[in-house]
Amino acid sequence: MEAVIFIGIQGSGKTSFYRQRFLDTHVRVSLDLLNTRHREQVFFQACLDSGQRFVVDNTNLTVADRARYIGPAKAAEFRVIGYWFESELREALRRNKQRAGEAEVPVAAVVSALKRLEPPELKEGFDELYVVSRDENDQFIVSARSGEEPAARKPR
Repeated sequence: MEAVIFIGIQGSGKTSFYRQRFLDTHVRVSLDLLNTRHREQVFFQACLDSGQRFVVDNTNLTVADRARYIGPAKAAEFRVIGYWFESELREALRRNKQRAGEAEVPVAAVVSALKRLEPPELKEGFDELYVVSRDENDQFIVSARSGEEPAARKPR
C-alpha cells in the first residue's frame, strides 16, 4: 500500500507528473476535483480503508498540510512517499498562464503559495522523499533525497 504526497506551488507540474507516472496505478485525491475538504476527507479515508494506492495532488505547502495525510496513512500501514516539485516562480507562472479558463490561478495566489512553502523533510514521516525539477526541454527530472542531506531549499 502506497500513499504519494505531492508538494509544490501551482504551475510546478504536479498534475502533469501524476498523469505521466501514476494515472494507471494510483487514484488521485485532489481538492481541484473534489471541491471541498469534506469530500476530500471521505475519499482519502476510503483509500485508507480499502488499501487503495493514491496520490494527494494538492499544493501541501506546510508541514501541517502534509501531516493531515502522513499520520493517517502511516497508521493504516501505507508507505508514504513525497515528491517535492522545485520550480522557479517565473516558470510556474509561465505554465500557469497556459492553463485554460478557471484552471489558471491568479498570479498573487502563486506568489503567496511560494512564500508559505515549507520545504519537506524525511523526518515528517516520509519513507522516501524525491525532488522533481525540469530540464531545458521541460522534461521531469526526479532525484532522491537521503536522510543525510541538508533540508531541501526553497525554490526561487
